[in-house]
Amino acid sequence: MSGALKVTLKRSIIGRPEKQRRTVRCLGLTKLNKTVVLKDTPCIRGMIQKVPHLLEVKEIHDGAQ
Repeated sequence: MSGALKVTLKRSIIGRPEKQRRTVRCLGLTKLNKTVVLKDTPCIRGMIQKVPHLLEVKEIHDGAQ
């Protein structure tokens, strides 16, 4: 798990349970189609796994290895 993750909110959180809303907000996503770049850590991966039906996730690899 190196590099970063590009996370985009693709579905609305309207009508979703409060736990899912808080998870999405903690990822830094506030509006539809907003994209954030986050470090690829186990904590972030766990949050993404809780709401995968709302998100689009792409891995970003840095050129240096």
